[in-house]
Amino acid sequence: MHLTLEFGGGLELLLEKSTKVHKVDVQPRDGEDKATMKGLLSWVKSNLIKERPEMFIKDDSVRPGVLVLINDCDWELCGGLDAELEDKDVVVFISTLHGG
Repeated sequence: MHLTLEFGGGLELLLEKSTKVHKVDVQPRDGEDKATMKGLLSWVKSNLIKERPEMFIKDDSVRPGVLVLINDCDWELCGGLDAELEDKDVVVFISTLHGG
């Protein structure tokens, strides 16, 4: 399944080459028919995050203060961790926490 992942608000700094937009191919986890946000977060942690994963992931979810949008819709309205992803979805992660 082809997805576009976008990282902003400083989250891109945790990724290799600090690239904001990633076109990726993600498959459903073993035992699942469709890719879910929970599986995507695990995939992102294993494949894209290169440093300080604790700034992005807490337990099985994103840290508080990270806004997640699936096709411009708040992921909580789509089902949160259980939201099923479709081919060509755009998932955006934006940190709302900034130093001061």
